[in-house]
Amino acid sequence: MRLRGWLVASAVGIVGLLALAVGTVCVTSGCSSLGYLAQSAAGHLHIVNSARPVDDWIADPATSEALRTRLELAKRMREFAVTALKLPDNDSYRRFTDLKRPAAVWNVAAAPELSLRLETWCYPVVGCVGYRGYYAQADADAEAAALRARGLETTVYPVPAYSTLGKMEWLGGDPLLSTFIQWPESELARLIFHELAHQVAYAPGDSMFNESFATAVERLGGERWMAAEGSPGGRTLAAAIEQRRRDFRGITQDARRALDALYHSAASDEAKRAGKAEIMARLRAGHAALKAGPWGGFAGYDAFFANANNASLGMQAVYLDWVPAFSALFEREGSDFERFYAEVRRLAGLPRAERDATLRGLTPPAPDHPTN
Repeated sequence: MRLRGWLVASAVGIVGLLALAVGTVCVTSGCSSLGYLAQSAAGHLHIVNSARPVDDWIADPATSEALRTRLELAKRMREFAVTALKLPDNDSYRRFTDLKRPAAVWNVAAAPELSLRLETWCYPVVGCVGYRGYYAQADADAEAAALRARGLETTVYPVPAYSTLGKMEWLGGDPLLSTFIQWPESELARLIFHELAHQVAYAPGDSMFNESFATAVERLGGERWMAAEGSPGGRTLAAAIEQRRRDFRGITQDARRALDALYHSAASDEAKRAGKAEIMARLRAGHAALKAGPWGGFAGYDAFFANANNASLGMQAVYLDWVPAFSALFEREGSDFERFYAEVRRLAGLPRAERDATLRGLTPPAPDHPTN
């Protein structure tokens, strides 16, 4: 299942390649083994070494018509990213890899029982991030089990794509993948724009800044693509997807706010556990009502709500919380992408406290029904 609250971007590819050069890296709970770094590097190299230029796939008689059509669409989206959105014009997303598996990587995130604060792992260049990526699901499940043994709540989720921040262009850049190439038109466009946005600006160690910025770009870009290039059927489907996304964000953000207030209250741990159970029950009841009502039985979010916990809700915040601020910044810069990117790069270079203060100042008051 794909959550758009975007749980899609990961720096795991470049993390593995860079970390191998130094042998080990320290994380908040100790030092990472070389085995983790090796799987990260080997997994990424397999992806890029298996990639072929999109034009080669299109010209190949063995390519199915369904895949050829999607690659041609992705090629148009890639050009739109450059001409209309002013995103980087490089080799990324101009090649394609058939992974023959359902995800590029599986990410693991963890949080304490009575906190939404994510466990973090720290690496050279990219800084600290609130997840750890594995190219084999079994490895991710094993890591999650080890974290649960420490008393943490965990989530393991499939990641269809990740960014190497534009640092791997010498290897051909980040390719299109079979894990997302058949997604609905609007979602394919949004993913490509999201991942390219990571090449525009990056603040080491500030996942919420990085992911919220990319989410803002994917939304702005996706809207423009569908308005200018989207098919009529694609626009109809995009509207339905977006409404479900808004509904999903509304009830999960309500739950996060309630949990955060509870966890920071003076209540006893016993009272916090009881309150948490009530909040999670309301969250699942809200999902059930949406599914039985306006969603018409749509089951795409079932797994999320069945397994929702502090870790999965904490990850959602990473991708969403600064989106309203970035949207306001885009408007302040005259809806000009180049001016917007320049200001985002400036913010990325500020000290964290100053950057956060600026974004808080840009954030409009929260509406009764969140729409970010």
